[in-house]
Order: sequence, then structure tokens, then C-alpha cells
Amino acid sequence: MDLTLQQLRAILAVHEEGGFTAAAERLHLAQSSLSRTVLDVERKLGITLFERTTRRLTTTPEGAEFCAIARRVTDSFDAGMRHFDGFLTGSSGRVRVATLPSLAAILLPPVISAHRAAHPGIGLSIEDALSGEVLRKVRAGDVDLAVTVLLDDTGDDLEAHPLATDRFCCVFPPEHRFADRDSLRWDDLDGEPYIAFDAASSIRAHTDRATAAARVRPELVVAARNIAAVAGLVAAGLGVSVVPGLVLPLVGFAGLEHRPLCEPEVHRRIAVVRDPARPLTAAAADFRAALLAAHRTPLPAEASWQARAE
Repeated sequence: MDLTLQQLRAILAVHEEGGFTAAAERLHLAQSSLSRTVLDVERKLGITLFERTTRRLTTTPEGAEFCAIARRVTDSFDAGMRHFDGFLTGSSGRVRVATLPSLAAILLPPVISAHRAAHPGIGLSIEDALSGEVLRKVRAGDVDLAVTVLLDDTGDDLEAHPLATDRFCCVFPPEHRFADRDSLRWDDLDGEPYIAFDAASSIRAHTDRATAAARVRPELVVAARNIAAVAGLVAAGLGVSVVPGLVLPLVGFAGLEHRPLCEPEVHRRIAVVRDPARPLTAAAADFRAALLAAHRTPLPAEASWQARAE
């Protein structure tokens, strides 16, 4: 049956007001126009919706059942339009963000907390993965934004805005001979038993490049993908490792000490990344702005914000 939303609202107004005069006033229609609308609906339905007498108007049983359906339809439509209006203005909707595990655990939570307090109607989905998978999710449109580490092969097809940097440090057990040093050089790692990160990790890409540039060759004992696994292996005395500043809080459970590495200092560049070919929703644009304005939030040692409010 081809009935319009306006026709459903007209039937409901007559039912709820108990008469044509009050319903016409409520809808700002001429009573004759409303009467024609009701008759047209009755003709299409093949039923009588209202019993009319000189004294009163009564909704028929069939009319009451139809009005219950019409109410569900109009309520659902109105709710959908309110949601869509919120989507357009950024007060409702969902933002999907891909990021590295260390950034999901340390850098993002304060930003998400502040953003959620200001935008309680926005749902956030955080998908943590290794750097290659994070960028694949952006390119595939699986997420709106990524917060990740920029590497030389990130690609020119993506738009990246600097967010933060963190410095690489050596971590070791408290009884290690490095504990007597205030800082370390990369060449101090030459021949040192070493716990590496998995080759797919962005941390491994940075450390491999740094050791190659310094012409040092640590003695690889074992490689692991998980940050906690690397920390546990170091705590067991199997070797030292190298981690960026934002990872340091995640290895704290192992009781490790750290020293910054110099000559040269090596930093990760962390950025907010998006695909410029995919327009951001209002909610995603607001969250991106919150990330870029987050420089007042304290960061762990060896890490600092780079972005400023736009």
C-alpha cells in the first residue's frame, strides 16, 4: 500500500485528538483537506478507520490496530532522523580508529576520556594491530583514522599530521652493568645479548636501521612480537632490548631500568593518518581535532607531543 508519512501522521492526529477539528488545528491544515486525506487512506486500506456521528468520532477496532502500526512507523522514522541529524552535526555516530598496541594503551586513553565526556553520543572503536595492518585498514576504509608510527614506506597516498615523538631507550634488569651508566650509545650494544621485536613490528624497523647506521651487531638471542614477552625475557636476564618511550610504561611490571640511547638519538614519529580520498564524518573530524589538540595531556618520559591545536 502506497501510504505517505504525512498520511500516517494525519490518521494519528485524528485518533489522538478524537476529532477532525482539533486534529486539523494540530497539523495546521484545513479540516476539509484532513477529511480528504482520511478518506483516501480508508479507500486504499479498504476499511473504515473512524465511526463518525453527529456527536462524536470513534476509532474502529481496525483503526486502532492501524494506528498502533502507524505510531511505530512514525516513531522509528523520527528516531532515525534524529540520529541522522546527530550524525551530520557530529553529536552521534561511531568513529573507528586503528593504532599500535603501545599507542592504544598509553597515548590514546586520556584523549578518548576527554572526548567521550564532551561527546557522549559518539561511539569509539579502537583496533590495535601492527603498523602494516594499521595502514591497510586505513586504505581499505575499514577505519576512519589511524594513529601510528610513520616509516619511510608509509606512502604518499595517505595524509599524515604529526602528533608526537618518542625516543628509543635500552631496557635491562637492575643488576645489569648498564645500570651504572647515565646514558648509552648505540655502539654499547655491539655484541650484547639482545631480545629483539618481531620483524613485522615498527619497533624492529627502527632498531634495525639504527644498529645498521651505527655499525653495531647485537647478539640476537630471541625475537618476540608481544611487548610483555620481550620485557619478561629481558627480566629473566637473557639479554637487553630497545624500546621507544611510549612502551616504557608497558614494561614496568618486569622491574626493568632504562637509559636513553644517543649518538645518534633515534625517535619514532607518531601521526594521525587518514585517506584523503575518503571524506571524514563530522564525528571522525571532531575526534581527529581532539587528537591534534591533545598536547596538554602529560606523556611518559622520553615522549613528547608535536601537534598543536588547529
